[in-house]
Amino acid sequence: MIRALLLALLLPLSAQADTLRMAVTTSFENSGLAEVLLPRIAADTGVEVQLVVVGTGQALRLGAAGDVDAVLVHARAAEEAFVAEGHAPYRRPIMYNDFVLVGPASDPADLARATDAADALARIAATRAPFVSRGDDSGTHQAELALWNAAGITPDGPWYRPVGAGMGAALNTAVGMGAYVLADRASWLNFGNRGGMAIAFEGDPALFNQYSFLPIDPARHPTVNAPAAAVVESWLTSDTARQVIDGYRVAGQQLFTFNAE
Repeated sequence: MIRALLLALLLPLSAQADTLRMAVTTSFENSGLAEVLLPRIAADTGVEVQLVVVGTGQALRLGAAGDVDAVLVHARAAEEAFVAEGHAPYRRPIMYNDFVLVGPASDPADLARATDAADALARIAATRAPFVSRGDDSGTHQAELALWNAAGITPDGPWYRPVGAGMGAALNTAVGMGAYVLADRASWLNFGNRGGMAIAFEGDPALFNQYSFLPIDPARHPTVNAPAAAVVESWLTSDTARQVIDGYRVAGQQLFTFNAE
């Protein structure tokens, strides 16, 4: 109801809404989808979306400060807390993909025999195989920590390497070290420097990766461009967006699945 009322009030102002500053995750940017979506949004709505590419944690901090007009991130617990704190009136799911564990093709921790993602991480810890962590409070980092927690393991030691960087940098580090790393499937498929690395484990429902749109509340931050956020949200949840998102492929593989309601 709140979402419908906001859209009804703000959409008539769309002629004024020509620029949207949106904080997005590095994994979204690395996927290449933005290069397809943004020109189409501009052509269909007249809104130019300017991306601020950071980890989910930093994206939400920018939103909480009113420094962006909206965020597109993938960490549900953090998003729900963001809404509860009054920074956004709601979170709206847009699309999903999944996480995968990438590692050396030789698979020294034998992840191919793992029963689930927690078991896969337990095998990495047991063998002390090198593991690269984003270490940056991103959605991917938060998902990784949740998986370690599910495995009952606190990763520590020289085999565990937090890099405090984005998805592309983490993948490059993992390739250079011959290490395992958690990545979203889209970033991995769009990554060029594979260097003998491959997906070592995939398919656990725990690796589900939802992306959601959160408009910053103009009642909390009057300077945000709420009309532009409403216009872009309307486009992102449209049948046109479904066709563009579901139709985006790399090497013949679909990278995201639209699930907006």
